[in-house]
Amino acid sequence: MANSSDLDFTYTTIDKIFRLSMGESGDYSGAKYDGDFSLPLEAAQKAKHKFIADSLNIKEGSNVLDMACGWAPFTKYITEERGATSVGLTLSSGQAEACQKNGMNVIVKDCRYITPQDFGTFDAITCIGGLEHFCSVEEWKDGKQEKVYSDFFKVLADLLPVGGRYYMQTMTFSKNMLDYKDIDINADKGSASHVLALMMKEFPGSWLPDSPEMVINCAKPHFKLISQSSGRLDYIETIKQWRKKFRKFNLKKYLLYLSLLPKYLTNKEFRHQVAVFKISPNKVCFEQEIMDHYRLVLEKV
Repeated sequence: MANSSDLDFTYTTIDKIFRLSMGESGDYSGAKYDGDFSLPLEAAQKAKHKFIADSLNIKEGSNVLDMACGWAPFTKYITEERGATSVGLTLSSGQAEACQKNGMNVIVKDCRYITPQDFGTFDAITCIGGLEHFCSVEEWKDGKQEKVYSDFFKVLADLLPVGGRYYMQTMTFSKNMLDYKDIDINADKGSASHVLALMMKEFPGSWLPDSPEMVINCAKPHFKLISQSSGRLDYIETIKQWRKKFRKFNLKKYLLYLSLLPKYLTNKEFRHQVAVFKISPNKVCFEQEIMDHYRLVLEKV
């Protein structure tokens, strides 16, 4: 699995840039447009939060575990608008520090190993984008991917009562995924081979599920499926809006960009990160149906 060091490389690196672009509790996951791409990004993200909270029956007094919480936008929504209580978990120290400064109950902890002894049990659990980081390339090569997911669903089952619900968003590979041997950072820029290699540079230690069915089947001993929908087109629009916000002028942000120039010149891996911002490889992968994106609502049986 991607460890704290891996996630720090991805998320703590962009912490200040992200918050200067998206706001202190910006959402770094696909929004929910429901076909109306004229919606502002913030409205589409709020629509997603409402959908999740409604799907999980979150109300005043609900106790929610927000796994892989990012900058805690969902925690902010359910505590301020639903009157719920929330514990947020992240592996990025930069994200945790930012959340704590903004009054959110967020800590650095690996959500795969949470037990009832840590925080008790919960009425509902979310994991928005976290599953994408749970299986490493090495584990996939060793045939351990399904065990990684099955073990995680056992963790979830121990944290929920019967009837308790779990919401997840995850990228998956799709029908145009390449053979692993064809993924190459030195391939022609913008090619499928190149953008997939950039994805692996952006999220070191991570390998995606091959389909939503893989995830649902791993959950079956403990959970039944309530709803499933693709957010691929929504995610493409979300990334378009992110790109505009990252480029919008802000003096502090552009001074920060300039301060990173020495790192860009001396650190090859950081140059790959900059290439990620230039190309948005996940957007290309969605557009070419190399990857898909799913929203799943599951209920403990």
